[in-house]
Amino acid sequence: MTRPFAPELLADVVALTAAMCDIESVSGNETQLADTIEATLAAHAPHLEVTRDGDAIVARTQLGREQRVIIAGHIDTVPVNGNLPTTGVTDPEDGDILVGRGTVDMKGGCAVALALACRLPEPAVDVTFVWYDHEEVEASLNGLGRLARTRPELLAADFAVLGEPSNGAVEGGCNGTLRADITTRGRRAHSARAWMGINAIHDAAPILERLASYEPQTVTVDGLDYREGLNAVGITGGVAGNVIPDECTVTVNYRFAPSRTVADAEAHVRALVDGLDVEVTVTDSASGARPGLDAPLAERFMAAVGGAPAPKYGWTDVARFSELGIPAVNYGPGNPSLAHADDERVPIAQIRDVERGLTAWLSASI
Repeated sequence: MTRPFAPELLADVVALTAAMCDIESVSGNETQLADTIEATLAAHAPHLEVTRDGDAIVARTQLGREQRVIIAGHIDTVPVNGNLPTTGVTDPEDGDILVGRGTVDMKGGCAVALALACRLPEPAVDVTFVWYDHEEVEASLNGLGRLARTRPELLAADFAVLGEPSNGAVEGGCNGTLRADITTRGRRAHSARAWMGINAIHDAAPILERLASYEPQTVTVDGLDYREGLNAVGITGGVAGNVIPDECTVTVNYRFAPSRTVADAEAHVRALVDGLDVEVTVTDSASGARPGLDAPLAERFMAAVGGAPAPKYGWTDVARFSELGIPAVNYGPGNPSLAHADDERVPIAQIRDVERGLTAWLSASI
């Protein structure tokens, strides 16, 4: 039988973060941590209605409040690389920190959610807490996406907070992302008689020239400035060391402002290579999410947590909430630039600040 987290851990969100990190949960191996979260809710949060879906756990208050909010986070991590168990050290710039896989992305946010789920039996709004699996792998496996497809009623809400690392500040919405393969075609020949062939790699040069000279835009959406980017992220081609290649593919990634649709993004990429003899194939895409900071609940959230909102440049699962019509923001401890790094580390002060901010918001009269 799985043992729950002890009460003393629930009383100290930093210690709880370390304990959650030390339960290794690389994508596909989340079951032990999901079992422990479920056992903890059963032992310490009888006020919550708990639903298990695979390794995703949804825990909801049922207080009959007029409004409902979601606090969510993914429990999986990228692979461990000698960075577990967690350690506590003091950094000259950040003070006391936790170092280890998952401290930033994103068990600090998950620990705050679990502590609040157990500590706040009567929040001012009804709350849905979600801990989900498979965020760090292909989108088809994402636990939040699975819930949205198969159990959307569990995600009904007026506003959502995703505990993605944001340096303990609020980051609204997120950019969208699109990947596409831009392919040139040639004709094979022996490299000793290159004039008999058409070199597809050489013909890719204009694609690279246009990408190198591309000037990305900054687009203001609902008061936040989203920086875009369009870059080559891969190139493949070549048959053998003595053969003129008949195919070359440049893979590009376009990070686009949430005011654009996926169709807009595809049209933008195609326009970049207009006039070139190339084939464009979109291989992956995901819409962005507008900030949603004009919603009344969002305004009260900002008043409770303080600070000024910033845009989220990377894609996050707030976009999944946006697709459901739920305004959502990113708010969690940790520097997103350190996500997936081998020296992943989070300032203890940020974990406590997020805990205080969410506690103040959920406890306030809304």
